[in-house]
Parts: sequence; structure tokens; C-alpha cells
Amino acid sequence: MAEVALYDTTLRDGAQMEGVSFSVHDKLRIAERLDGVGVHYIEGGWPGSNPKDEEFFAQAKNLRLANATLVAFGSTRRPNGSVENDANLRALLESGAPVVTLVGKASEMQASEVLEVPLEENLAMIRESVAYLRAEGRRVFFDAEHFFDGYAANPEYALQCARAAAEAGAECVVLCDTNGGTLPVDVFAAVSAVRKALDCPVGIHCHNDADVAVANTIAAVQAGATQAQGTINGYGERCGNANLLSVIPNMKLKLGIDVVTDEQMSRLTELHRFTSELANMPRNRYQPYVGESAFAHKGGLHVSGMAKTEASYQHVNPEAVGNAKHVVISELAGRGNIAAKLQEAGLTAEVPTSHLPGLLQLVKARENEGFQYEGAEASFRLLVERLLPRYRSPFDLVDFMVVMEHGRRPGKWSGGDALSEATVKIAVNGEVRHTAAEGNGPVNALDLAIRKGLLEFYPRLADVELTDYKVRVVPQGPGGTGAVVRVLVESTDGERVWATVGASTNIVEASWQALADSLEYALLDK
Repeated sequence: MAEVALYDTTLRDGAQMEGVSFSVHDKLRIAERLDGVGVHYIEGGWPGSNPKDEEFFAQAKNLRLANATLVAFGSTRRPNGSVENDANLRALLESGAPVVTLVGKASEMQASEVLEVPLEENLAMIRESVAYLRAEGRRVFFDAEHFFDGYAANPEYALQCARAAAEAGAECVVLCDTNGGTLPVDVFAAVSAVRKALDCPVGIHCHNDADVAVANTIAAVQAGATQAQGTINGYGERCGNANLLSVIPNMKLKLGIDVVTDEQMSRLTELHRFTSELANMPRNRYQPYVGESAFAHKGGLHVSGMAKTEASYQHVNPEAVGNAKHVVISELAGRGNIAAKLQEAGLTAEVPTSHLPGLLQLVKARENEGFQYEGAEASFRLLVERLLPRYRSPFDLVDFMVVMEHGRRPGKWSGGDALSEATVKIAVNGEVRHTAAEGNGPVNALDLAIRKGLLEFYPRLADVELTDYKVRVVPQGPGGTGAVVRVLVESTDGERVWATVGASTNIVEASWQALADSLEYALLDK
């Protein structure tokens, strides 16, 4: 199969996703990461449309890219105008990008009803714009917008649009499923037909409105497309674009096309997380290949099979994309799940095999009470540690009390605010400390009071911060206000991040359990 070039449009098409807004600095950092994973072309933006993209290209000249070539994006000349006087084409040239991608209509309906120009004028816009940029020394790709819808309605005219770009000097004609509604079988047929009709290479650009953008991209490559466009995490307008983090391993591991090296592909999970962070978008833990749950195993039957051969329930080695397998502990777990988790924690030697059934039953009983360990592995670790003869808890709760006042305390808080105060008695090696603290809520007050009592004995707890706090109503508990609630706490000491869980009909009690587990886990040997 022919070589395929990767074309990333995260910085332009991906930035059109609702909720995504990259700064110039963000775009420069992402471009460096894209270069690091072996992307061949990085579309930096549309320099004729906004100052941010113009600034990006000005600063991008200082980037030292080892693998990628920067691309500027823009449209064909305006209807009934000239290429020499077109501001958009001038901005593309001034960007300094060595490659330009021009977008033009490849649909009879789009040309006549959206652009409102004669069909021949649309062809002239394509021909003249491509030829002008080629004459100015630029490499040109042509994005044939709405190609598949246009091809379905009037294949002859859609091919005329593609041929106009190719004959004018376009290096690659990229067929765009702009509305994202074409199915893979139709993509394969259309790409095959275009390849026979054109002398230049063909590319593919898919949106995900029918949830088949990745499948369509792979179908196009199988039909002979040699440029695959997409975005990181599938970011893009409406439902997004083809996700390159799936396209890349699919091509390399399934089709045998070495679009990137093994080492570059092992950075995909890191790139997924990095881009999500800069986009300020939550990571999709269920995203194929790179999501946190992409190689998670929860069912006991699955984990049992995995213990014998990892290929039994994994289609690829997770390390190939920089990810890792993950065994989940829950009420669906079998002894294999428990054994695998003990191995991950380095406790296999300390927990005899004969103890696994009892530990499994304990987990299931606790989950029946409302606990859930699949998102709180630190609490599971402590559950096991507390069963070991050598383990001694670093502290023990004597009692605690939390009160909340609502009113006015002169000099401290204003009317309408609520003040929480917690008192805690904690024993460390037989010494009891009785502390109190005020907080902006019962959980905050409780957390501060616990720390007051423990910092004297364990100064390193000063580095521990609570980073997230979630409350869930457990469906199997009693209904109404007496329902069981589950509290999940995420903490960090600057090096590690861990989660702990508590469950009770009393939200403060559940919070105490999760907070105490968090601090106790922080005191385990790293």
C-alpha cells in the first residue's frame, strides 16, 4: 500500500469546536508536539480571517520543526474578482507558509445556491486561485468542500471541480465530507472513481456527524487516498473531525502503513492529554487507544483470560500508543481482578492465594454498601493493607463533630453566609490530639481540623492538597433524603495523584472516610 501523509488541522478546524479557544502560545506548543509524533503537515490557521492566526504564522517562523511542514488555510478568490487583488490570497502569501490549502466548492448546489455564482465561475475561481499561488512559488493542496454530497447529486460536476484544481497545479486534491453524513462504502467508491479521473494524489477530510469519520478516513486510504486529514481528539465543528489519534494506529497497526515510527506512536496518549489540557476540555476516558479506560478490564471473565494471554481481550498492545492496561475492581470482579490489582500494588507476595476469595467477598460486600473502588484505587490499596498482619494505621479516629451556623458573626462573616466548624480527636501512637477548625463548608472544616491534629506527627502532609470532591447518590440505597451517598476525593502531593472513596447515609461521615483514606494513603511508603 502506498505511503500516506498525515495532515493535522487541530489548530484551525479543531479550534472551531464549541468550547475550544487556543491562544497563539497554545497553538505553538501544540504544533511542536504534533511535529514530535511525526505529523507531516500542520495547518496553522486562516491568516486572512483573524489577527490571532496572522500572529501565529509570524511567530511560527521561529519553530524548529523536524518532521512537519506548516500550512496556511484559505479560500479561493472572491466571485467575479481577480486573484491579484484578492485580500485573502495576499494574506496567504504574506503568511510565509510554504504550503497553502485552498478550500473551494465541489458541489453544484453549493456553488449555485450558497455562493450564488454560475457553475463555470466556480470552476474559474478554483483554477485561477490554484494557478496564482503556484506561480508565486507555493505548494497547493485543494480542499474540495462538500465533495461527497456534490458527487452523490451530480458526479460529473464534482469531478470537474476536482479536475480544475489538479490541472491548475494542485499537488493533492482533498475530498471533504463536510457535512459528515457519508458512509464508508460510498467514500470508498467515490475515492476510487476520483483516483481514476485525476493524475494527482487524492486526500481525505472527514467530519464526524454520522460517527464514522475515522472509518471513512480508513476506507478512503484503502481506496488509494495518500493524505489523511484530521484533528487531535477529533476536535472540530459540530460533532468534530476524524480523530488522528485513532487514524494513526489504525493505519500503522491494522493496515501496516508506517505513517509514524514506533517511538512516535508511543507518544499518542501523552499528546491526547496535553492537547485536552490546552484546549481546557475534559479528557474522554473512553476514547479508543488513548483514553484512560481504553484498556480497562472490569469483568472477572475478561481479567481471568488476560492473566493467561493479554491478546484474549485486547486488540493491540496498549504500550504501542503509550497507554497501559488497567484492571478495575468492582462488584463484577473475579479473583483474577483482585490478583491483578495486588500485582500492580506489589502486594502479591504478602497476600496468599487462599485469601483471594475472602478479599473478593469483602470488596463485593463493601460495594453493596455503596463503596466503589474502580475510581478509588487508593482506598482499595488501604483495604488490602489493613488486612495484612504487619500493617499499623498511622492514626486512628477517636471522634469528630461538625456544626454549622447560619447568621452573622461581626468582623468574620456577613449575613447570609454559613459558617462550619469541625472538632476532631485523633490518636497517633497513643497520643490524642483534640483540634478544631472553621471552614467554608463542613468538608473543608473537617479537612482542616484533621490536618491540624496530624501535621505535628507527619509534616509531609502539608504538601497534600485536595484537588477534587464529588458526591453521588447511590441508586441501591434507601430513597429520598435518607439515601446512601458516595463521596470521591482526589488528592495530590505534587508528585502522585490518588483517589479515595467513602459511603454512608450521612454525607459528612462519607466525607470523613474519603478524607481519612486520602491522608493515610499519603503516608504509605512511595
